[in-house]
Amino acid sequence: MTPVKGLRLHDVDEAQLGVDGIAGDRAFFLAGEDGQMVSGTRLGPLVAVVAEHDPGAGTLSLRFPDDHVVSGEVELGPAEQVGFFGLALDARPVAGAFSEALSEHCGRALRLFAADPRRPGVDRGRDGAATLLGTGSMEALRDAAAVDDPVDARRFRMTFGIDGLAAHEEDGWIGHEVRVGEALLRVEGNVGRCAFTTRNADTGVVDFMTLHVLKGYRDAVPTTEPLPFGVHARVLEPGTVRVGDPAQPS
Repeated sequence: MTPVKGLRLHDVDEAQLGVDGIAGDRAFFLAGEDGQMVSGTRLGPLVAVVAEHDPGAGTLSLRFPDDHVVSGEVELGPAEQVGFFGLALDARPVAGAFSEALSEHCGRALRLFAADPRRPGVDRGRDGAATLLGTGSMEALRDAAAVDDPVDARRFRMTFGIDGLAAHEEDGWIGHEVRVGEALLRVEGNVGRCAFTTRNADTGVVDFMTLHVLKGYRDAVPTTEPLPFGVHARVLEPGTVRVGDPAQPS
């Protein structure tokens, strides 16, 4: 998870999964001068920034690669209309030095917004409140790429990684319910991949030809989205999910 969409991911041992996703995940997002949402797909340097958000205290901090930290209280301005995955949403800009610091880091004007509570910050809305990817699929990708080192799963920015599955076994869960920890999910479709997955999960530099590899061995697979790798799901029953909890399809 990450409090700011597009920034470095955090691994957590336990999370509260609700109908809009993990609590606190992608609570903020960035928009460019054109008023459209911006992610790491277009701006790789975002991935090198680590965000920490304390909703209870109402604070946010951003740590940059040089260990410079910008932090402060989250103060919101009046709502503005912002483009978000083709939707026009009312979102409130975050005051303070956050936008300026991120703009300087990326070399272009950016503004930080709090996500509209009526639309979760995950890519597919509530149909993508959780995403799942088996470690067997990661091994299949490594074999297809003919590389020695494991592929970093963080480049796919999934909610849950699942051990013990055969390669792409999770594809067979589409249309079925899956119990993950205390939460019950319904798997809605494949996660089609974009250029974000080509970027290093720490630096944002393009260092792996993910889309080329997927096209080479997954292009003819029946799918709900092009270049499938992992699946997305709707949360039917919220609950706590911990590392080591089983994922049990019905």
